[in-house]
Amino acid sequence: MFRAEIQDVAKGPMLKMSGRLAGDWAQEAQALVASNGGTKGLVVDLTEICYIDSSGEQLLHWLSSLGAQFVAANIYVAGILERLHLPLFENGHK
Repeated sequence: MFRAEIQDVAKGPMLKMSGRLAGDWAQEAQALVASNGGTKGLVVDLTEICYIDSSGEQLLHWLSSLGAQFVAANIYVAGILERLHLPLFENGHK
């Protein structure tokens, strides 16, 4: 199961994802971001992600290339972000 939505919050757009970031779901999330257009200041909330495969990792790299920063709440996701050298959002974003 997977869910992705873009929310407009005070600090800018937030891509909130939950479930398994894998396979076709990663492509669906990429299409969502691409269709939204406004990615300046994008923060990607991964606090409810429980699994990331290679397609999910490719999506995270792509989001990072757009300037996105990431929020992680568990050691699994934080470890993947660290291994991929992707930026964590330091100030929290709710």
